[in-house]
Amino acid sequence: MRVLDTSAFIHEYTTDDSVVSVPEVHDELDGETALRFDAMEGSGMTIHVPAPEAVGNVERAARGSGDLAELSDTDVRLIATAVELHATLVTDDYAMQNVAERLDLDVEPIARDGITEEREWRFQCVGCSRTFDENRERCPICGSDLTRKNPA
Repeated sequence: MRVLDTSAFIHEYTTDDSVVSVPEVHDELDGETALRFDAMEGSGMTIHVPAPEAVGNVERAARGSGDLAELSDTDVRLIATAVELHATLVTDDYAMQNVAERLDLDVEPIARDGITEEREWRFQCVGCSRTFDENRERCPICGSDLTRKNPA
């Protein structure tokens, strides 16, 4: 079973496996790609709404990796769907892939190479250069913006 992200519809992804998506993906599509979603739904694609507990677990994992700010609500729901259904996540989104790896999910990239390593991001202040484990609106020391950094 494959859980399809928006990029799967944009890149005309095909598979012989059963496919699943979430309603929010349709909202991100327009024109021909929205019609592709509708056609796949009409030909057997399942639309899944993940449980709030699964969404919360994905948000915690994404917060732990430092990817939560990079993920949309749709992204979180897709990952939660893959967790609930023990399915392969089909996406080109690196933040989604990073969180999926953290949750031991199989990932299939489409048009780009997949990630090569799981990352746990740190956040650095552009003003005073202090680093933090969690993302914040502003640096609590000097009030400057924070940027996401790879600790490696």
